[in-house]
Amino acid sequence: MKKRILSLLLAFALCLTLATSLCACSGDEQTKPTEIATQAVTDSIDPLWKDATYLEDVTLGEGKTAIEVEVQAGEKAITVTINTDAENLEDALTGVDLVQGDESEYGLYIKTVNGILADYDVDQSYWAINKDGEYMMEGANTAQIEDGERYQLVYTK
Repeated sequence: MKKRILSLLLAFALCLTLATSLCACSGDEQTKPTEIATQAVTDSIDPLWKDATYLEDVTLGEGKTAIEVEVQAGEKAITVTINTDAENLEDALTGVDLVQGDESEYGLYIKTVNGILADYDVDQSYWAINKDGEYMMEGANTAQIEDGERYQLVYTK
């Protein structure tokens, strides 16, 4: 009888150990595909976009004026619709934190758009501002905006 109880306890302990081992392996199997999928998505992103805030079209802000700003860098582009009460392009862009840069006597020198840095001092890259596909000859601080206008911020090198 003691041998039978001992055998049952030993069998139970063995089953418990086996079940625990299978659960541990199961967790690893679930993690690996997720890690592989995440790595595949990361690898498929243009390196310029690795620090981007937005990877898909988005609408930001509140206000009566709506403008569309296409952010183009490398092979990828997204459209950011900005709703604003700002009167000029610089205030609309900075009001939703889409751009950052350095203030100068000529207005804002845009260095970062959507988290993507263009630094002329490092690699001669910069952000060109277009309106309806035409290069703008004025800065964002003096460009007056109207409802429905389309702008492009183009990473240029």
